[in-house]
Amino acid sequence: MNQVRKADPNNKVVAENRKARYSYEVLDTVEAGLVLTGTEVKSLREGHANIQESYASMEGGEVWLINSYLPEYLQANRFNHEPRRRRKLLLNKREMAKLGQSVDREGMTMVPLKIYFNDRGRAKLLLAIAKGKKLHDKRETEKNRDWAREKSRLLKERG
Repeated sequence: MNQVRKADPNNKVVAENRKARYSYEVLDTVEAGLVLTGTEVKSLREGHANIQESYASMEGGEVWLINSYLPEYLQANRFNHEPRRRRKLLLNKREMAKLGQSVDREGMTMVPLKIYFNDRGRAKLLLAIAKGKKLHDKRETEKNRDWAREKSRLLKERG
């Protein structure tokens, strides 16, 4: 009874942190829900968000998304939200314990990779457990990417 799901128009990426994969070595990812107000959801549906300088942290047994930017929804008037407020992430206890152990013991960080809407229309955040790269690691990554691009270009020319 395998059903083939069609591409849902609701399942779209709203914000992506493309710098994260350059600056960090991503070891594991976790999908987390976001606690949002109505105007924040409307602003996300319009496709406006920025998570470039944001991060997640454990405080009081909960995981919070800090410094993410969701602009105000223009039609909301006085009922609008604060654009840079802290947002609670919804994870189960096992996932929170795993994240907490990684951050405390191994010196990793929790970096948001992207905000998107899943097939049920819920706003989700892809959270990565990552380790910071040194400058020489970044250069190595860039060199490998350039070589892969050049290699595909050469193979394309030959045949």
